[in-house]
Amino acid sequence: MSFTGEGLAAIALRAGALIMDIYATDFDVSSKTDASPVTEADEKAEALILAALNDLAPEIPILAEEAVAAGDIPEIGDRFFLVDPLDGTKEFINKRGEFTVNIALIEHGRPVMGVVFAPALDRLFVADSVSSAWQAAAKPGESVPLSTERTPLRIRSVSGGLTAIASKSHRTPETDAFLEQFHVADIISAGSSLKFCLIAAGEADLYPRMGRTMEWDTGAGQAVVEAAGGRVLQEDGAPLLYGKTARGYDNPHFIVYGDVTPREAP
Repeated sequence: MSFTGEGLAAIALRAGALIMDIYATDFDVSSKTDASPVTEADEKAEALILAALNDLAPEIPILAEEAVAAGDIPEIGDRFFLVDPLDGTKEFINKRGEFTVNIALIEHGRPVMGVVFAPALDRLFVADSVSSAWQAAAKPGESVPLSTERTPLRIRSVSGGLTAIASKSHRTPETDAFLEQFHVADIISAGSSLKFCLIAAGEADLYPRMGRTMEWDTGAGQAVVEAAGGRVLQEDGAPLLYGKTARGYDNPHFIVYGDVTPREAP
């Protein structure tokens, strides 16, 4: 493998700069065939990322959100990139800032490298491998932070009540029912794949997602949180895997655990 997490991070930082340029304008919003919103930022950022990944690793196919929406679905095999150029489009449209650029590498169904960049928040999260992840302050369009500017990511130890994290846009009664099984002291909200990253950074402990997501929504965040010691499991305890062609690349319900296990539920 001739590239690193730093290489993917450099691409995400470039895409973030493009996104923020559009964020500062009165951009138009269109609807895709599934009625979900899409903007010029989604489309231009994806074009930039795809071109850069093809230069970096032309032999690896890319499963990307906007391309799939347009019917461009490659044969992926056991190794492929997942790209969501602008995760949290609703956050972007509503100027809430909690949107991210997501790039992940999948091998044999599992995320093994990933980058989540929140360009409006200057937060960069990188999984270099399945066991090494870091975060740093980073501005769109600038260089990848030096090693001396990075902080290792590790889930926190839990004592007492948990901090759970829930979607701002997709909170469901099922989510609330699931959380009632645990000793939850606080519930915080966040948009996009930041929810995975907050657990990786030790800022929350538990994130149930009882609603539909697509693989490109979750791959990079899962890479980051698992490299930080967390787990991403389906409701039955099986790992959340990728390359689910038969499902059309959508995910089942899943839960992101920090220092928490399903056995802690009564």
